[in-house]
Amino acid sequence: MAVEEVDVLVIGGGAVGVCAAHYLSQAGREVTLVEKGEICSGSSHGNGGLIVPSHSIPLAAPGVVPKALKWMLKSTSPFYIKPRLDRELMSWLWRFWRCGNRRQVRRAVPLLRELNLASMELFQELSGLDGLDFNLEQRGMILLFKELAQLEHEMSSVELMRNAGVHAERLTPAQIEEMNPGLDARTVGGVYFEQDGHLVPWRFVKQLADYVSRHGADVRPHTQVLGMVPDGSRRIRTVRTTRGDFEARDIVLASGSWSPALSGGLGLRLPIQPAKGYSITYKLPPNAPNLPMSLMEAKVGITPMGEFLRFAGTLELAGMDLTIDQVRVGAILSAVPEYLPHIRPDELELVEIWSGLRPCTPDGLPLLGRCRDWENLTIAAGHAMIGLSLGPITGKLVAEMVTGAPVSVDLELTRVERFS
Repeated sequence: MAVEEVDVLVIGGGAVGVCAAHYLSQAGREVTLVEKGEICSGSSHGNGGLIVPSHSIPLAAPGVVPKALKWMLKSTSPFYIKPRLDRELMSWLWRFWRCGNRRQVRRAVPLLRELNLASMELFQELSGLDGLDFNLEQRGMILLFKELAQLEHEMSSVELMRNAGVHAERLTPAQIEEMNPGLDARTVGGVYFEQDGHLVPWRFVKQLADYVSRHGADVRPHTQVLGMVPDGSRRIRTVRTTRGDFEARDIVLASGSWSPALSGGLGLRLPIQPAKGYSITYKLPPNAPNLPMSLMEAKVGITPMGEFLRFAGTLELAGMDLTIDQVRVGAILSAVPEYLPHIRPDELELVEIWSGLRPCTPDGLPLLGRCRDWENLTIAAGHAMIGLSLGPITGKLVAEMVTGAPVSVDLELTRVERFS
């Protein structure tokens, strides 16, 4: 079988992979991108469509583990762990518990804030490219609370983010409704993050993929990677796929939850657990909120995106399982009228029920960097629930690393080998 020689091979056709392909092409590299399905067929399709400086506290935060233990066996809970004997899951949970401390959070918040704000600027630039219109808006996001104790508890996290430079304002119920005329919000108050933005995620990824294809990149959907073969030294010689083998000068692994399996033959152990999430998309009703909202006790997000309204939520550690559990879908939908009684999902026009796997690391930070043991491999995976939000800045940083340019962000905390 003939082997195709390429310059840079990007593995993964989601937000991170497509953004990496774009910035590598801009830097003058010849890029081939392969994706096992359609472009934007994974988490980049069904996520909440949010750009979130407000989410600068990592998932592994103090207090999360006790909540997880309380919720883990309840099928309708926001955080569910499917009981099973799985060595990798047990190892991940142990590391997750160890990372849930104040020191780790205080180190991570400035980095996540810097990455999210940098991505927001890049989204603005990308929205000006020819042929791209992905309904980008930067109107902020509101966290809604039904319980005063929960709101007061959240203010400590809000203060932490304020100290890191994230703008946040506490709102009264009257202020919430003033910002959303006609909204009937049953809350005790909220928090407004003015720097957040939102967009239609599948439009962004697909349109950017079309753009890079028109400008010289070779985008190949339905090309599944089967494995990577080393050359006996510190380089990967061959990437085997269902459409033939490749030899690449540089390789970027941006396959989300599939990254550990694809890199397993190299002796790498990437501690990524797939966290299943759900979204339910409807045609936009006239009484929809005019900016994204998060129903905090229920852990449900609401995003008006173009002509659609999307509800998203849950984090389910159940392995590589994409089965849609109607009980968990029902838990998301039943939470909406508890906060916004004028929005009744059963009266809306359904577009799609979706599930996808978000790639989560134990410390809530992505694995982003050149691989120490393989000199032509760069890892860009493990972005959890903010892969779309961090897509552009991740792509830019990948291009800087691969081309040998000065890296514009200190990535010591995202080193690929930090769990070794």
